[in-house]
Formats: sequence, structure tokens, C-alpha cells
Amino acid sequence: MIQFNRIDTKKHASKPNVKLTLKMKMILLIGLLIIGMFAIMAVFLESFFSEALENQVGERALSVAQSVANIPELKAAFELDDPASVIQPLVTPIREASGAEFIVVGNRQEIRYAHPVPELVGEKMVGEDNERAFLYGESYVSRAVGSLGPSLRGKVPVISDEEDVIGVVSVGFLVEDVDRNISSSIQELWYVLLLIAGIGIVGAILIAQYIKKVLFGLEPEEISYLFLQKETILQSAHEGIIAVNKNGLITLMNAAAERLLFEGETKINYVGKPIQEFLPDTRLLEVLESGESQYDREMIVGKHIVVVNRVPIYYEGTMMGAVSTFRNKTEMEHLTKELSRIKQYANALRAQTHEFTNKLYTILGLLQLDQKQEAVDFIRKESDIQQEWIRFLLEKVPDPLIGAILLGKLNQANELRVSLSIDPESSLTHQVSGEKREVLLTVLGNVIENAIEAVKGQPDRRIKLFFTDLGEDMIFEIEDSGPGVSEEDEIHIFEQGFSTKEGSHRGIGLALSKQIIADVGGTIFLEDAELGGACFIITIPKD
Repeated sequence: MIQFNRIDTKKHASKPNVKLTLKMKMILLIGLLIIGMFAIMAVFLESFFSEALENQVGERALSVAQSVANIPELKAAFELDDPASVIQPLVTPIREASGAEFIVVGNRQEIRYAHPVPELVGEKMVGEDNERAFLYGESYVSRAVGSLGPSLRGKVPVISDEEDVIGVVSVGFLVEDVDRNISSSIQELWYVLLLIAGIGIVGAILIAQYIKKVLFGLEPEEISYLFLQKETILQSAHEGIIAVNKNGLITLMNAAAERLLFEGETKINYVGKPIQEFLPDTRLLEVLESGESQYDREMIVGKHIVVVNRVPIYYEGTMMGAVSTFRNKTEMEHLTKELSRIKQYANALRAQTHEFTNKLYTILGLLQLDQKQEAVDFIRKESDIQQEWIRFLLEKVPDPLIGAILLGKLNQANELRVSLSIDPESSLTHQVSGEKREVLLTVLGNVIENAIEAVKGQPDRRIKLFFTDLGEDMIFEIEDSGPGVSEEDEIHIFEQGFSTKEGSHRGIGLALSKQIIADVGGTIFLEDAELGGACFIITIPKD
């Protein structure tokens, strides 16, 4: 299995020229972002708070002025000969209680009846901002320069019982005091924003450290370098590589795997798609379920026989997926086929040698016993059998290679005491092309070999072979007297890796035969045999 642990990747990467580390870049960028955002926010809040506090002071002044203007005693004092004597003592405690800088009360001629500076009582009001109160009876907030300096004022008209404007009340706060309060609040706001910005910068440092740890301490330039290096290695590998995630979806495939899977096809988007869509016989899902590796397993990919390794991928004890590597065995398989044919010919020659040795000893014994006629009859009988086989194959099978493999199988079966017979009505008149000849030799060898193995150990060991090309196809039937194939196994008999025989590296021959026959437009299927075993029917179209 493949384990990914936290290792020192630095010593495996050639570090590019890095002026600023990733950690410093992240701290600087996140820090500048936070500072910039809070600076813009602070400017906005300063303007907002200044306006809000000023409005709050104005509303407060206006509220106090309305309260004073509605005092009945104050209204009644306007009818007296000396209104100031009543109004001044009346508003002084109110001014002190409200915290206003001044409360000034004046008549329509703007003569003061109350003022925080007693010496100014009886003089004309300053500011020239009473017109709206006298003419329209409005209550409003104004900013003007009075006897005490620039101030923010709340102006409210004094209305008599007859609904006439008889005076005005002016409650004010000095602009200097208002600005001082605003500055104090803004200063506190800046402190809070700076504190938050400081916390943000500390957070940026922690985030940078975490990301640096996750990336094994590598810089972005180093990651790019390693990615290009690993991608080059991956794509230049002669072995095919396919990786899937834990859900069986393809995450990676190198060029060698693409050539095997999509030979002759246009570019296909495979990332994120199920592996079964492209490799129906894959066993990667078994690896994902069991978590166990599989090594040196054979399978068919397209037209190629490959040797596959399948390994789960673990990261910190958790399965993340699996990877499959496979190498093409087709070239080796071609060589194996040639060697297999040579071996078949050698076996046929060995069988013939063994048989003829026994027969020579039999002839020698007959001669020593002075049974000359029996020896002559025995020689004629054996010669007739061999000559009959050769004559039949020469007449019925024009292709020498096909005739040779059939003769070899006849001798192999004869040595193993298996009765292999060819239907006398069989005949091939059509000359087979190179590619179809190769396919036919491979399939006949596999199927007849399977039939010989099937009848071994059986009391009735018979195999019958029939072939013809009278129609548009060449047809071969191979049936045996073996145990046959059960109904449960029939649907799996041509599947890769399935075999009724014991041992490893089984289930390749029939699967390969079905694949290569399909490549030349032929078919192979299974029927019940008259002999009681299996009957394989092979069809290959003529050229």
C-alpha cells in the first residue's frame, strides 16, 4: 500500500530563487488587506459618528428648548413688566441640570430675558438665526456664532395662549465641546479598530503557519517545480498508471494508460468518471473495499494482455483511494504463443517418437517370436492410420499451419489416450489471411487444449472436431465428453479471470480468445455437446 506521511520534502526539491517566503507573503497580503479594509471602515465610521453625534447634540438642545418653551410660568412672565426677574431664575437650574452651555430666552425684539452671563441680560441676542422661529413658528437646529463663541443651537418659539409667537428659546452647546466629545469617541473607535486589526494580523500569521505546515514547508515555486517534475516522470513512464478516489472515480491517468485504453480514439474526458466505464473488469473496487494490495495479476485491456498491480492509498491512516499500474504483456504474449506452438510441435514429435518407439519394440518382439505376418499386418495398420491423418488434413485443410496444429493435437491426444476424431465431412477450401490465421491458431490451440484437460480422468475420453467453410463464415465445432459447464458458470465462462480449474493465472485463454475473435468479426459461444460435455462453436468470416 502507498502511505503518505509528513516528510521533509525540502531535501527532495531543488529550491528555486525565492525572495519572499509563502509565510511572509501571506502575512503581508492578509495584513495589508485587513489594514486597508479597517482604514476605509474607520474613515467611514468617523464621518458617520461625527454626523451622528452632532445630530444627537442638536436633538438634545432642541428637546431642552421645547421643554423650556412650554413652561407656563415662562409664558406668563412675558406679560410682566420685568420678565427677566422671573425667567432668569427659572431656566438657570434647567441649564445646569441639562449640561447645556447656555439657555437664552428672548422676546420678538430679540431682547434677552435669560442668559448664563447675567450682565448680558437685557441686551440683544447675537447670531441672527431667529427669523424662522419668529416668522414661521418653526423649531429647528442651527449653527451660529454667539456671545460665547460658535455653538450648536436648538431654537423653539414661545407660543402664547392665543397662538401668537411672543418669544424664542435658544439652547446651545459650544462647537468646541461638541468637537471634543466627537474626537474622544472617534479616538476610542480607532483604538477598537486597531485592536481588531492586530488580532487579524495574528490570525494571518497563524493561517500562514498552518498552510505552510499543510504544504510540507514548500514554497509555491517549489510546488510548481515538483508538480512539473512529477508530471514529467508520470507521463514518461512506460507503465500505465490509473488512480481513483475512494468512490472509484478516476483522478489521474498517464499517457501510457491512455494509449492502452483509448487506442485510435479521440481525446476522452475521463477525470471524475467511474473506472468501470472504461475498465469493466477492473478489480480496483475490490482493493477499495478490502484495503489489500494485488500484485502481478493478468487482465485484458482492449486488445492487450497486461500485468496489473493494484495498491490502496492511505493518508494518515485513512484510505484516500487506490492506484493501478500495468505493463503491456502483448509482445511477450506473442513470443509465448510462438513458443507454445513450437512446444506443441515438439510435443507432437515427442508423442510420435514415444509411440513409434513402443511400436518398434512391438515389431521387434513379433519378429523375435517368428510372427512375421503379424508384424507386417501391424506395420501396415499403423502406417495406414498416420497416412490417413496426413492425407485427410492435406485434402481437407489447405493451410499448412492449421493442418500442423491439428496434427499435433491428434498426436498429443493419442499419447494421452484421448480419442480425438475429426468429422469426415469436415473441409476447408478457403485460404485464411495472415491476421485471421493467427487468431484461428490461438483459439483452436486454447479450446482443444481445454477439451483435452476436461476429459482427463474421465472414463469416456472423447473429443470430436468438425469444421467447414461452405457458407460465408468458417465454422469450427469442438465438443468433448468431459463434465461440461454448469448453468451458473455459463454466463461467466468468457469473463477474464474466471476459471473452473484450480490454480493462479487462470481465466485468460477463453477471455482472450473471445476478444481476438471479436476483433476480426468472429464469435465464440458455448452449447451442450452430444457427448455430454461442452461444445464450443467458433465462427470467423471469410476474407
